[in-house]
Amino acid sequence: MHSEKLYELLERKYRAYNRPEFIEHDPISIPHLFTKKQDIEIIGFWTAMLAWGNRKTIIESGKRLAALMDNAPHDFVLNHRASELKRFLSFKHRTFNATDALYFIAFFKHHYTNYNSLEDAFIRQGSVYSPAEAIAGFHEYFFSLECAPDRTRKHIATPLRRSTCKRINMFLRWMVRKDKQGVDFGLWSKIKPAQLLMPLDVHVERTARRLGLLKRRQTDWQAVLELTENLRKFDPADPVKYDYALFGISVLEKNPI
Repeated sequence: MHSEKLYELLERKYRAYNRPEFIEHDPISIPHLFTKKQDIEIIGFWTAMLAWGNRKTIIESGKRLAALMDNAPHDFVLNHRASELKRFLSFKHRTFNATDALYFIAFFKHHYTNYNSLEDAFIRQGSVYSPAEAIAGFHEYFFSLECAPDRTRKHIATPLRRSTCKRINMFLRWMVRKDKQGVDFGLWSKIKPAQLLMPLDVHVERTARRLGLLKRRQTDWQAVLELTENLRKFDPADPVKYDYALFGISVLEKNPI
C-alpha cells in the first residue's frame, strides 16, 4: 500500500477506535473505574499483566481483583491486615494464581511505601528513559524482594528474554498517552508518548504484516522496535496511537484487511 494511503487508513482507523466507546469492552475499563492516581496505577498494572486471552474474562478478573482490595487498591496494599490476604487464596486467572497475587501485593506495598507513583519504578531519578533498559530494570526491581517466587517471573516480561513485552508496553501506553478522547490516562510525565513502543500481540501483528509495517519473521523485541519505527514515520510524537487502528482492524471489524 502506498505510504500516503496507508497514512490515511491508519489515521481514519485511529480516530474510529480511539473513542470513549472503546473503553467498555477493553481491559482498560478496569482502571477507568477509579480516579485516584495510585489506584489507577495498581489495578491498571495488574489488569494489564492478566491481559491475555478473552477480553471479557480479563475484565471479569480485573473486577474481582478490585473487589478483593475493597475497591481501594492503594489503601489496601499499604494498610491491609495479614488476615485479609486469605481472600486471595482462591484467586486464579488462567496460570496466574494465589502465589502470584500475594507477591504482587507484597511488591506494591514495598514500592508505595517508598514512592508516590509507579512511574518511579520505570525511570529512576536523574536517568534518561530508554525503553529496553527501563523495562528490564523494572523486571529486576519487581523481583528484588526476598520472597519473590520463581513461578511469578513468567507473568512479567523483559526484553532480555527477547519478549515483545506486549502487556507492559500496553500498560505504559495507558499511563503515558494523553489526548482529548480520554481512553488513555496520561498520568505520567517523565516518559513521553514519543518514547513508547507498540504493544505487539497476535491481532496487531496480523494487521501490521498485511499492511507491510512488519517484515521481521520472529515475533520478538526486535519486531516491536521495527513496527514502532515504521509507525514513527507517520507520527513521530505519538506512534503508539496506531495501536487502536491495528487492533481495531483485526479484532473489531467483520472483514479485516
